[in-house]
Amino acid sequence: MRTIKGLAALTFITLNTAMVWSVLWFWVIQRLWTKGDALVALKERMDKIIWWWTGGNRWMLKKFRLISSNINWKDINEVSIEHWYLVISNHQSWTDIILLQSYLYGHLPPLKFFTKQQLIWVPGIGLAMYVLGFPYVKRVTKAQIKANPDLRTADRNNITQACEGFKNHPTSILNFLEGTRRTESKQIAQSSEFRHLLKPKIGGIEYVIKDMGDYLDKLIDVTIVYPGGAPTFWEFVTGQCESVEIVVNHYDIPKEVLVDNDIERRSSLAGWIKGIWVTKDQLVDDLTRHSS
Repeated sequence: MRTIKGLAALTFITLNTAMVWSVLWFWVIQRLWTKGDALVALKERMDKIIWWWTGGNRWMLKKFRLISSNINWKDINEVSIEHWYLVISNHQSWTDIILLQSYLYGHLPPLKFFTKQQLIWVPGIGLAMYVLGFPYVKRVTKAQIKANPDLRTADRNNITQACEGFKNHPTSILNFLEGTRRTESKQIAQSSEFRHLLKPKIGGIEYVIKDMGDYLDKLIDVTIVYPGGAPTFWEFVTGQCESVEIVVNHYDIPKEVLVDNDIERRSSLAGWIKGIWVTKDQLVDDLTRHSS
């Protein structure tokens, strides 16, 4: 029975994605010669396509009863699709994206999330995400930067370009601060000071705050906990992941991280995010204990 449910869910996701992206690609081609105000209007129409796709996936979650969710969002009435937000979350599974898009749907503007540079080569989807303005970032080591200093500014330029597009209409900018899906082996290798989280990386959101500080209404912090363990995508679509705990908290962005001085801003941002991460780590621990 679970196999049938999984195949049905995968079929729906495939058809939903195929229909949405086929329409989107017509506008992707049109974008090549569109400029000025017409380009802004075109991007808004393209964002609506993402809304349709997200709405379809949200319907699938409910119709196929893939997962039981418990959502704690006390300040849900304080957000609006008419404002700009910076969204951060912990990251454990590929299903995180679907859950975030589905449960934030209708409350926040469309999510644009930081994407690995390698995904641009995924046929169809990669180029479409690029055209939609998703910030692409590279994973480079200190050794690679030392060998090629230009890599230090590559992500900076990509994020700045993306932010210029975001200013045209309300957007939610999502960043998984851990930079990758958290696993026990990664946590051990990293020697993370947190029990349930990898160390947060603030470089990406520092650039966003510097470029869009005057636009951002709040920082939205989402904590995702799978009491039975983070599922694979197949476990998710077959209903083997029985429940998920989601807690959403809001934070006003402190004035200290909106200053022009790069050194002061980065120092203040690092301290602020570390405090949020300490709170999040304890929250994950509490939710895990409560659910066990």
